[in-house]
Amino acid sequence: MADIRVIEVKESVFADNDRKADELRARLRREGMFLLNLMSSPGSGKTTTLLRTAEALRDELSLAVMEADIDSDVDARTMVDAGVRSIQVHTGGMCHLDAAMTEQGLDALVATGGPVDLAILENVGNLVCPAEFDTGASANAMILSVPEGDDKPLKYPLMFSICDVVLINKIDAMPIFDFDLARATENIHLRNPRAEVIPICAKTGEGIEAWAAWLRRAVAAWKGDAA
Repeated sequence: MADIRVIEVKESVFADNDRKADELRARLRREGMFLLNLMSSPGSGKTTTLLRTAEALRDELSLAVMEADIDSDVDARTMVDAGVRSIQVHTGGMCHLDAAMTEQGLDALVATGGPVDLAILENVGNLVCPAEFDTGASANAMILSVPEGDDKPLKYPLMFSICDVVLINKIDAMPIFDFDLARATENIHLRNPRAEVIPICAKTGEGIEAWAAWLRRAVAAWKGDAA
């Protein structure tokens, strides 16, 4: 009886993507662009947080946004209406972006007005799939919103383990949802001791300056490395 050849498709897909991601990061370093991959569940406040971020950094860094969704251009239009350079990326039904898709979006973004200091990819709303694929970004960030609960780092470990910074959004609602900030931070650090945790309220602007300060440092360090 002939041997059956087994092909590990998933492993192959990830390996190819990892190589592409490394190539994209090398390009970003050469061009001095910092790319942030921002992930979260749907409804966590990504777009509102991005609007606040753009306001905070408008006079310091050139910034543009790639909005990734399965369909629609709602978020991109919101950003453009607020004066933020933005493009919409449709994933064709996929619940994540990989490195090749990210580079395609980045090329389109650059074509609309040239390179920027800070490009932000608002990834598809999902706590699972986006964490599995390296987009080639300079850094990963995620938003955990208070209504989701302080136990989410225990339930979705991969997402929290790959992030350089975790924004805890909607902190004005903590009393309503019995959300324990200290416990959430402890749970995050169980998964990722290196992650910086920044509490914010995108609606009121609380904590946005601390977030903007983190981005300033990250962009400066990236450009310093590139130099």
